[in-house]
Amino acid sequence: MNTKSRFNWLTLITGVFITALVVANIIAVKSIDVFGRILPAAVIIFPVSYIFGDVLTEVYGYAQARRVIWLGFFCNLLAVIAIQVAQALPGGPFWQSQDAYAAILGSTPRLLAASFVAYLVGEFANSFVLARLKVATAGRWLWLRTVTSTLVGEGLDSAVFMTAAFLGNPQFPGDILLGAIVAQWLFKTAYEVLVTPLTYVVVRFLKRQEGLDPYDRETNFNPLAIGN
Repeated sequence: MNTKSRFNWLTLITGVFITALVVANIIAVKSIDVFGRILPAAVIIFPVSYIFGDVLTEVYGYAQARRVIWLGFFCNLLAVIAIQVAQALPGGPFWQSQDAYAAILGSTPRLLAASFVAYLVGEFANSFVLARLKVATAGRWLWLRTVTSTLVGEGLDSAVFMTAAFLGNPQFPGDILLGAIVAQWLFKTAYEVLVTPLTYVVVRFLKRQEGLDPYDRETNFNPLAIGN
């Protein structure tokens, strides 16, 4: 294996993954109408983090994906802290948009906690399922692995976030909450299915360029583990 070139593209993949994550959390405040379903605007880019999460696990292995998932977590945490500190600081004499800033970028502790927990649960589940299926299928049927891992990961992400964020909220009675979870889950999964041909192209390109095709047969899948 050519160790000098094995991470030629990892920085780019990591950058796109984290950018999609941070941007999704910023734009999630807006609700959009998708075929009659009201969804957070984050659904237009958040699935990209799962697509690139699939690429990370498939090409670089679970251990490397685990590092990137945690890096994404701390980068997002840094962004949230910076936004909250900026909101708390007094505005300049000509600043007249404090209420708009707070409405768009401000978040309640409950929403932030729900978002962070859902991200970790969903991303690690996605990576774990993909890695285990790769071993079980001897590297065949990439489409099956990516779609199945997304079904599990996005399903858990949507369920954890919506439940933790809105359970008990009178604006989200049980049937509305369940409908929102299912709608997000199906939309994000459909997103993955539609871009599967592109995922094939990216994965094949990276495997050739990096000279990597790892199988996580003896990997420690503990999300808190350090190393392999």
